[in-house]
Amino acid sequence: MRTLSLLEARVLGVLIEKAHTVPDSYPLSLNSLTLGCNQKTARDPVLNASEAEVQGATDALRSLSLVFESSGSRVTRYEHNLGRALGLPSQSVALLAVLILRGPQTGSELRANSERLHRFADLSSVEAFLDELAERPQEKGGPLVVKLPRASGAREPRWAQLLCGPVDVSSAPAAEAGSNDLVAAGELTALRAQQTALQAELTELRERVDHLYKELGVGRG
Repeated sequence: MRTLSLLEARVLGVLIEKAHTVPDSYPLSLNSLTLGCNQKTARDPVLNASEAEVQGATDALRSLSLVFESSGSRVTRYEHNLGRALGLPSQSVALLAVLILRGPQTGSELRANSERLHRFADLSSVEAFLDELAERPQEKGGPLVVKLPRASGAREPRWAQLLCGPVDVSSAPAAEAGSNDLVAAGELTALRAQQTALQAELTELRERVDHLYKELGVGRG
């Protein structure tokens, strides 16, 4: 499989995420997919892609068999096919989606941020699937994630996805040794994950309301 562009990867990540978080609206229409790509929460970087750009990225993913177009609806809808296309278990797909959408993460952050996609029993199970992705043999397409060098003062190394190409590990920011913020890193990660989950749910509710207003042909008061 060739290297994906940032927008292609974002489309793929959004489809994986929304399959779990808004199953009633999945597969996604182009409008919903664009809203998910441009979402302000749980995204790094934040994008401002047009529907035409998202359509182009989706068509490119279809040519790679990473996305399917659903039939039987008046509106064209799309669903991901990453697990089947690359022969990956759902746990690995969930971890890749979080890395695609949020950028490099530690194992603890991945466990917390992927909870709505897959609930891992413990950190060791997360790391086992990450190691599997990092050691993926070349005959199957090669590694899909890489462990970044542990920053100075950090308790855990971060992981990055390789679907968009090699990662420049030299550009990874170094944490200051002895920082007080590292003392309660696990607690902070959990709190941030809860806050992000609430923000994501609020965003999804707003998207549903906007979609309802659009279907009814009325504007907000």
